[in-house]
Amino acid sequence: MISIGEELKRYIPIANLIAKTFGKNCEVVIHDLSIPQNSVVYTINNHVTGRKVGDAFDHLVKQVLLSKNFKGDCAANYMTVTEEGKEIKSSTVLIRNSKDKVIGALCINYDLECMKNMKDFLDDFFIVEKESIEDDIEPFEHVMEIVDDLVDRIVGNQDINNLKRKDKIELIKFMDSKGIFLIKGAIEKIANKLNISKVTVYSYLDEIRKNEEI
Repeated sequence: MISIGEELKRYIPIANLIAKTFGKNCEVVIHDLSIPQNSVVYTINNHVTGRKVGDAFDHLVKQVLLSKNFKGDCAANYMTVTEEGKEIKSSTVLIRNSKDKVIGALCINYDLECMKNMKDFLDDFFIVEKESIEDDIEPFEHVMEIVDDLVDRIVGNQDINNLKRKDKIELIKFMDSKGIFLIKGAIEKIANKLNISKVTVYSYLDEIRKNEEI
């Protein structure tokens, strides 16, 4: 059972208000970034994307932290697509604690499918930012600090020296799926964190991606 901490619990009324204001097609998700592999700690109207408590974050790195439109701790109006092919308009804002440390994120996901027949009337609402994701992106100020913290949380308190090869591959697979390796310098940082060489990280990534193609 995933519980929500007191600092993030304060955002539940805000999430409920947003969802009730915009109706059943508006999903709101609260993430606890201290537990990246199970970051979803609250959802409302989760039929929109199927997100559930205990799931991991998906778009935080690729479409929020690395977005050219990421300003003031938020990225608004970017497009995501569900596994079923539904187009979702999403916005994310980071949540900071009293010490100004990023501890979570609040995400709004709006199902656009029901609005396609109203497009002429709602053209302004359909403005979204579409960006291509490139490898080895130079991160914006403070983004690397957030990503470093995520990597530390993902690795956790595991004894790296006694960690088996398959476990290191699983950690790298998770980080790769979340876009961590798109950030410039990530290979070196993660190699150091896992006490392996850069060459080994590259070989693990090759192995992971080849297996995904099968």
